[in-house]
Amino acid sequence: MNSNVYTSNHPLIKHSLTILRNIDTDPQTFRNNIKIISTLLTFEATKKINTKKTKVNTPMGSTTGNTLSENITLVPVLRAGLGMVEGILDLIPQSSVWHIGLKRDETTLKPIQYYTNQPEKTDDQTCIILDPMLATGGTAVEACNLIKSWGIESIKYVGILAAPEGIECLNNEHPTVDIYVGEIDSHLNDIGFIVPGLGDAGDRQFGT
Repeated sequence: MNSNVYTSNHPLIKHSLTILRNIDTDPQTFRNNIKIISTLLTFEATKKINTKKTKVNTPMGSTTGNTLSENITLVPVLRAGLGMVEGILDLIPQSSVWHIGLKRDETTLKPIQYYTNQPEKTDDQTCIILDPMLATGGTAVEACNLIKSWGIESIKYVGILAAPEGIECLNNEHPTVDIYVGEIDSHLNDIGFIVPGLGDAGDRQFGT
């Protein structure tokens, strides 16, 4: 495995991932477990973000603590990435949220951009791309291309599942982007879905 690819053996992630894979899981339960996995993976993805020393007064005196000094921006890829935002905002409430609309052409499997709203201020940001499935890798690559065109180089990818093909594609195009996923599955099928996977993460979250 590449040194910039991280998977988790945490029992809570394994438990939630099993629920997500189950074809009988209802949309509400599906969304809740997307939230759980996203939060736990972001906990790992942010363990090296920068902090600064600060004085704080406690009821018993004063001490020195740490506060975040890095500007974190969450970039959910519409629409499947939307379900990953809430739990991470609970973890890092000061984060900004930018949205990128990308969908896959089901014939060519290439990403099509249908929405973006470039932020006015992009300096000193660390962007965390949120997209449940790293399948062909095309969407993740296009998201990185767009974010880098805004002048941002510090990018991480957080997803639920990945296929080896998607990891290879993203690493080839953006080797400095760290990848955090719950698990790496076997392969892609002939229509570009991860096997065994969990189906279409957007459809299953929103009951469509």
